[in-house]
Amino acid sequence: MELNELQQQRLAKLERLRAAGLDPFPPRSHRTHTIADTLAQFDELIAREAQVTLAGRIMGARRVMGKLAFAHIADETGSIQLWVSKADLGDEWFTRFRDDIDTFDIVEVSGTLRRTKTGEPSIFVQQMAVLAKALNPPPEKWHGLTDVEARLRERYLDLIVNDEVREIFRTRAKIITTMRRFLDERGFIEVETPTLQPIYGGASARPFITHHNQLKQNLYLRIAVELYLKRLIAGGMGRVYEISKVFRNEGVDRTHNPEFTMMECYQAFADYNDIMQLVEDMFRTLAQEVHGSTSVEYQGHTIDFGQTWQRVSIPEAIVEKTGIDIMQLTELVPLQQAIRAAGLKLDMKPSWGKQVDELFSEYVQPLLIQPTFILDHPVALSPLAKKRLDQPLLTERFEPIIAGMEMGNAFTELNDPLDQEQRFLEQGRAYDAGDDEAQQMDRDYLNALMYGMPPTGGLGIGVDRVVMLLTNQSTIREVVLFPHLRQSE
Repeated sequence: MELNELQQQRLAKLERLRAAGLDPFPPRSHRTHTIADTLAQFDELIAREAQVTLAGRIMGARRVMGKLAFAHIADETGSIQLWVSKADLGDEWFTRFRDDIDTFDIVEVSGTLRRTKTGEPSIFVQQMAVLAKALNPPPEKWHGLTDVEARLRERYLDLIVNDEVREIFRTRAKIITTMRRFLDERGFIEVETPTLQPIYGGASARPFITHHNQLKQNLYLRIAVELYLKRLIAGGMGRVYEISKVFRNEGVDRTHNPEFTMMECYQAFADYNDIMQLVEDMFRTLAQEVHGSTSVEYQGHTIDFGQTWQRVSIPEAIVEKTGIDIMQLTELVPLQQAIRAAGLKLDMKPSWGKQVDELFSEYVQPLLIQPTFILDHPVALSPLAKKRLDQPLLTERFEPIIAGMEMGNAFTELNDPLDQEQRFLEQGRAYDAGDDEAQQMDRDYLNALMYGMPPTGGLGIGVDRVVMLLTNQSTIREVVLFPHLRQSE
C-alpha cells in the first residue's frame, strides 16, 4: 500500500521496534483490570500496594519533561493517566516511549497506583509493551472530529475519538436487551425466519433481488418478517417475536436506511387494542430503563411516556388540518381535484391510498409530538389488516407516532383467507398499474390461513427510530454503526 509521510514515519518506528526484537503486534495481552475497575477500587489497590496491568490506546499528546513523561490511555471502560519516569521504567523503554510510541498506539503497562499532587489517579509505570502500533495518525483537530461524512465513513475512528458516539451504541444495546426481556417476560417466544425469501411481503416496499445459482431462482432479501411470523401463529405458537434486519430498496433520508432493524411480535387471541397497551407499556419500560424516568428529552421537546397515549383518527385529522373529507372523496381523481382546489402543495400520487397517506404525512404527522396512536387507516393502505365492523372502508390498524416520527405499524391481523386473497389480487392490480411497492400474492401464506389462524394482534417497531428517540439523535445515520453512504470518489 502507498503510505503518506506521516504513515512512513510511523512505519519507521515500527521497524525499529522489530529490529530491537519486539513484536509490535503480539497475540495476547496480560491485562489484570479494566480501567473502570481500577478506578472503582483505586484506594483499596493503593492501600494494598497492588501491582496492576492495564491496556489501552494512547489518547492525547504525550508530554515529556526531562526524565518524566505523561500520557493518558483509554480502554473500552474509561481512561487513566500514565506517569512514566526513567527511574522506574529504565533508560531503554523510557527512550522507546519518548521516540517510538505515538498517540493512538495501543500499549500495556504494569505498575502501582498513586494520585498526583493535583489528585489525578495515575499508574506509575514500571513495565511497558506495545500491543498494536498505529500506522494511521490522528486526524487534524481530532479532539473535535465533527465532519459527519468523515465520521460515518470511518466509524472506527469516530468510535475512537468520540466518547458520546460509543455511548449511543451502548444505549442501543441496552434498548434491544430491554425490548427482548420485556417480550420474554410476557410469554413471547423469540424465533428466526428466512432472510432470503422466494416471495417478499409483509410491507409495501421494493425489495433487493439476489439469485441462487444451484436452485436457479431469484430470491429476495426480506422487507418484513410478518407473513412468516403469522404462519407460526396459524401453527399454534401463541406469542412470537423476532428482532431482525430487514431490507428495503428505498431512498435514504433522516429516518430511512435501506438496511434497518425491526422488532415484530404477534399475539394470538388479541386485537389492536391489546397491542396498543403493549406499546404503551414497552415504551414506558424502555424510557425508564434508559433514562430512569418516563420523560425523555428529544430535539427540544419533553416526551411524556407516563400518560395514556392520545388517539387520533386519520380521516378526522385530515379534515381538521386541510378541510378535505377523504371519506367523501373515495376515488383518486376527485381527491386530487379537492387538493388542488384547496391550494395544498403535495406530490400527486398514483393511487387514492397513497394520496391519502401523502396528505396525512404532510399536514398531520409533523404536528404529533407527544406519543400518539394514529387510527382508522383506509383499507387501500392496509392489505393485511382487518376491516372495522362498523366502517368497512377503514381498518383496525394504528401507527405509533412520536415527535412527528412514525415508530411502527400494528393491526388486528386479517385472518380470513378469502378476504386476504382478494386484497392480494387488488395489490397485484396496483402493481400492474405501476405501483412498484404493492404487495405480492403469497399462496403459501393463504394456505396457512386456510388451516385457521385465531384472532391476532401484530406489531412492528423500527428499532433504529426508538434508539434515535431515546438517545436524542435527529438522524438514523447516528444510531446505525455502518449506515449506507454513496461511494466516495
